[in-house]
Amino acid sequence: MTPMQIVTFRNPQALRLDAVSVIDMQAFQTTITTAVQHGERVAALFGWQMPSGVVRLYVVLADDARHELSAMAADVRTTYPTLTLRCPQVHLFEREIFEQTGAFPEGHPWIKPVRAHDIPLGEPGDKSASDKAVPLRHPFFSMTGEDVHEVAVGPVHAGVIEPGHFRFQCHGEVVHHLEIHLGYQHRGVEEALTGGPHKRTLLQMETVAGDTTIGHATAYCQIVETLSGVEPPPRAQALRAVALELERLANHVGDMGALASDIGFLPTASYCGRLRGDFLNMTALVCGSRLGRGLLRPGGVAFDMSEAQVKEVLRRLERAERDVREAVDLFFETDSVMERLQNTGVLTAEACQDMGIVGMAARASGLARDARADHPSGWYRNGGAPVAVWRGGDVLARAMVRRLEIERSTAFVRQHIATLPSGPVLAACPPLKPDLFAVALIEGWRGELVHAAITDAQGRFARYKVVDPSFHNWTGLALTLRGQQISDFPLCNKSFNLSYCGFDL
Repeated sequence: MTPMQIVTFRNPQALRLDAVSVIDMQAFQTTITTAVQHGERVAALFGWQMPSGVVRLYVVLADDARHELSAMAADVRTTYPTLTLRCPQVHLFEREIFEQTGAFPEGHPWIKPVRAHDIPLGEPGDKSASDKAVPLRHPFFSMTGEDVHEVAVGPVHAGVIEPGHFRFQCHGEVVHHLEIHLGYQHRGVEEALTGGPHKRTLLQMETVAGDTTIGHATAYCQIVETLSGVEPPPRAQALRAVALELERLANHVGDMGALASDIGFLPTASYCGRLRGDFLNMTALVCGSRLGRGLLRPGGVAFDMSEAQVKEVLRRLERAERDVREAVDLFFETDSVMERLQNTGVLTAEACQDMGIVGMAARASGLARDARADHPSGWYRNGGAPVAVWRGGDVLARAMVRRLEIERSTAFVRQHIATLPSGPVLAACPPLKPDLFAVALIEGWRGELVHAAITDAQGRFARYKVVDPSFHNWTGLALTLRGQQISDFPLCNKSFNLSYCGFDL
């Protein structure tokens, strides 16, 4: 790995586009493989269709130990040798690149669509490519044997839920393999972002995953700020961090109730269902939206907090903290609950490393992987990120990480909302600068959110890439079902609580 091959930088930061080295594919793949072997992660890998017809692949590597990011690029046309066999964490990225650009990763073990109905083959821009399309109806993995059977669930579910298909290969009641197929919504979010920022761009970012409104909006605002050279005021950065932790609290508390509901433990289920609303209402007290819509703006935030609002949030926080503690303590002090959660749906630390699992799921397997501490930005650069790690990798561990993060995020909000710095909350953002490459990482409540943007000569988005933590972690859920009873699926699924919406971009 030489300085000519890869450029390192901090989060969030914008680089001159020509500072990102374009190297040959062999060196590109060797550099990625070597970096991953030394503990780095593939935070993002995406293709950009160049006007010349070449597909330029960009990779963003995260070195958590050194708190650094790095980037490089390589050009391909129709085919390139797959990297998945040497670096499994890129398996879904390569499928997505093929789907979006037609660049085929030769030797990929399971090259089926991620979101599209079909995949064009042939030279990029080839008008006959539609005649060479790969259909969506690829076969699922299958097993043979006298006692083997398949169980297919979805994509239409019995409830108000987004579409997703789960195909179980079972021997009796034991799951040998779970294949998850998503992409039924065809939202086209990344495509719609090209040519922006538009008036609707921030609204699109707030709905990448609705339960992560603050997280994705924060990442987008940081992208715009780095591309325009603006630093938000300290008070705005503190308010963003408070809002992000309130979002984390609302979702973790809701998930504790959902886990309790899945095993029929009704006291915690009923209490946490109500308490989730209490945390959502704290966000609504600040900006009028329970999900935080409209709160963030490039350059800061659109709403300040008065002294009276601060006192009211602190009052509500104290009451909610007490109620959550009682409901959650009861959950973990009940023997039948512990028996049901322990050793169910185990995801090993080795699997997390191999597949690039992020966020809460990785921390529950013993990996201290959290962008608030590893790649701090905004208010988190002051330290004190409420990171929580547990070992075990089972449903119990994922519940324990939630419990610890509820406690630590509550303390974080209490501390920082009571000591907000004075001053303005919004700085003006000039137009974006041309020919830049920018990356922003935010630790959403599920895990790491990655936004990467490339501007053209006019300072508009030529390419905008979004990686929601669910893109990494659906594979982790599939791995937890191997060797489990099929009846464990609802509980394992809820212990991850991943987003269909954040995946179907």
